[in-house]
Amino acid sequence: MATAAPDAVRSSAMPVASPAAAANLSLAGLAVATATRIDDVEVAWRRLERMGVESPGQSFDFVRLWAEALGIAEADRLFIVATLGAQPLILLPLRRFRRAGTSHFGWFPGSHVGCGAPLIDAGRFARLSAADRATLWRRIGEAARGADFIHLADVPQTANGLEAPFAGFGRLVPTETLYRAAFSNWEEANTTQRNKSRRKHDRQQGERLEALGQVAFETVGNGAEALPVLEEMFRQRARRFEVMGVSDPFAAPEIARFYRDTVAAESNVRVKLHVLRLDGSIVAVRYNIVFGDRLFCLISSMSDDERIQGGSPGKQCLLRVMQSEFDGGFRVFDMGNGLTDEKRHWCNVQIPLASHYLPLTAKGRLLIEADAAWRKAKAAIKANPTLLKAAKAVRRLRSKEAGPAPAKSTEAED
Repeated sequence: MATAAPDAVRSSAMPVASPAAAANLSLAGLAVATATRIDDVEVAWRRLERMGVESPGQSFDFVRLWAEALGIAEADRLFIVATLGAQPLILLPLRRFRRAGTSHFGWFPGSHVGCGAPLIDAGRFARLSAADRATLWRRIGEAARGADFIHLADVPQTANGLEAPFAGFGRLVPTETLYRAAFSNWEEANTTQRNKSRRKHDRQQGERLEALGQVAFETVGNGAEALPVLEEMFRQRARRFEVMGVSDPFAAPEIARFYRDTVAAESNVRVKLHVLRLDGSIVAVRYNIVFGDRLFCLISSMSDDERIQGGSPGKQCLLRVMQSEFDGGFRVFDMGNGLTDEKRHWCNVQIPLASHYLPLTAKGRLLIEADAAWRKAKAAIKANPTLLKAAKAVRRLRSKEAGPAPAKSTEAED
């Protein structure tokens, strides 16, 4: 499909139009087109991407590398682009998943990123009326062909400065919460998130770790130096998954290949690894994708050596991340969905997530009912400590009965 050359690019820091201006733009001249070749939508995609992203899954280079590493056929790729006034307004990047005689469109990286969303020109979208927004999403949904339904998992209900911009797309089922730390500098983060007791606790853990040897913190970017760090991170995560009794999502060769490809110097995906060492050995790692003044943490790991657990290497690594990055010019640190201790300690921004379901066939309507019910129950279990503990106990028991868990299929989204 052909795309027009972009006009001047709006800075992601610019505010979107106010609701009072919502009726200033009409859908006259709206065009919706599809493509299966990612290169055909590159111009439109990059223009929208520069206006602001909520997830690495909205990155052209990230998705292209994912599709290449996993060998996703062009026939299973679908890019829907809505243009208005010869300029892109919405871009929806989808991959077709096939399972047990059914198929659906979803995000390319699935659950490997914390959330997903269509790319959007928020400034112009804000100027559309509610009725025109509904029409726009209906037209985009009608352009999708070749699957039973669309499932957009974990879509932020606040995105690009807009409240519920994707609410008109299909059926909405609340899922989890996205956690972010957003501060202007380290001092703000420190005074906002750490009280006297917390600072004392962090200091005591740091002293216990330093008593074991020389502690060093470093950041590693794209290049050959990142590969051994990545391999150690995978080893640490594999041991953790084994203890938990769940399959390792990074064990599949094509998934591991993708992450190795991202750290290559020529990948065009900017990676930043945070590394904590004890006497030269890696004891904690955080894998992040960089966009402007935002860091998206996709993976974290730490050593399972009982000797150093009292020093909490994972928390000590994160403490240094906060100190260095917020004083180094970063303003948002995205830590993904699902509540953990570290997110409770550091994240001052919580964004509700929801799955959006849109049936494309009669079979799709039936599948959506079953799938939505399962995911809603799963989210409720994860949000309830008692139910989550019971579910983990059952999972460990089943794992022991079944033997070693196979690597997670790349066709799975969660």
